[in-house]
Amino acid sequence: MIQHLKEKVISGYEITKEEALSLAQIKKNELEELLDAANEIREAYLGKQVDLCTIINAKSGGCSEDCKFCAQSSHYHTNIPRYPLIHEQIALKRAKEVELQGAHRFSLVTSGKGIGNRDFAKILEIYKILKENTSIHLCSSLGIISYEKAKALKEVGVTTYHHNLETSRQFYPSICTTHHYDDRIKTIKNAQAAGLNICSGGIIGMGETMEDRIDMALDLRELKVKSVPINILTPIVGTPLEHVPPLPIEEILQTIAIFRFILPSSHIRLAGGRRQLGEYQAKSFQSGVSAALVGDYLTTVGSIIAEDIKMLEQMGFQVKEKTVV
Repeated sequence: MIQHLKEKVISGYEITKEEALSLAQIKKNELEELLDAANEIREAYLGKQVDLCTIINAKSGGCSEDCKFCAQSSHYHTNIPRYPLIHEQIALKRAKEVELQGAHRFSLVTSGKGIGNRDFAKILEIYKILKENTSIHLCSSLGIISYEKAKALKEVGVTTYHHNLETSRQFYPSICTTHHYDDRIKTIKNAQAAGLNICSGGIIGMGETMEDRIDMALDLRELKVKSVPINILTPIVGTPLEHVPPLPIEEILQTIAIFRFILPSSHIRLAGGRRQLGEYQAKSFQSGVSAALVGDYLTTVGSIIAEDIKMLEQMGFQVKEKTVV
């Protein structure tokens, strides 16, 4: 069954939800076969391309939303640093650093449901400076935005807008009650209408089922998202999910592989929480992953870019050449 579906996907077939669920129900001794098949699909569609992105926490804490995984929500006491929008020179310094280290992309990420007009005007100025003084691809993650703001980002040089679905439509109310799943869909469509590429994925390990993950992947396919970050929950002390047990490594790899079957031509991006994979991070790139969030994350420690590049080059990936999705 795995081989049959793999060949169909490589030939351009879009698997159904029922077929994806069948991949979730394989026996333990079939996992390696599934991972190998996902790797073949990645090779068929993307070859040895790999895409490395970085982020900077450009405005931290005080978010009005109650997302149960998030250290920056004002609903929870997490003791993270809180600060307003960073100065343009701080952003420029960091962008130059990560570009020199080999990252392909750089994104400003701000806390909050969306971004106010005053801060947005400052954000546009920062991006103008980044565009003039670096060659790195510029991405943006500012929460829920309008078409007009998305268009303004495009005009100052931003190429990609990041806005996660986070989980399935069905499970979403268990994670956030202060805004709706459709608000996220609308933001993605606003950014697409403005001519921006989309980076959108979610978090696994929040208590959702494999079916929830499959439903999210199918929604991402319908939205034609070409960069799909998979975050692994890092339980933050003070949030409602602080005591959620970690996912088994095998389940993480299986989830990645199923995403590759559903989204064969998209960059599946190993993102926040990937340190939980330990020595199996390399294995994830042989199970369907073709991109990664490198460097530090929003409120948690990430990876050393040079070490990631060394690992990927040893595996035969093309790291130096910039890629655009």
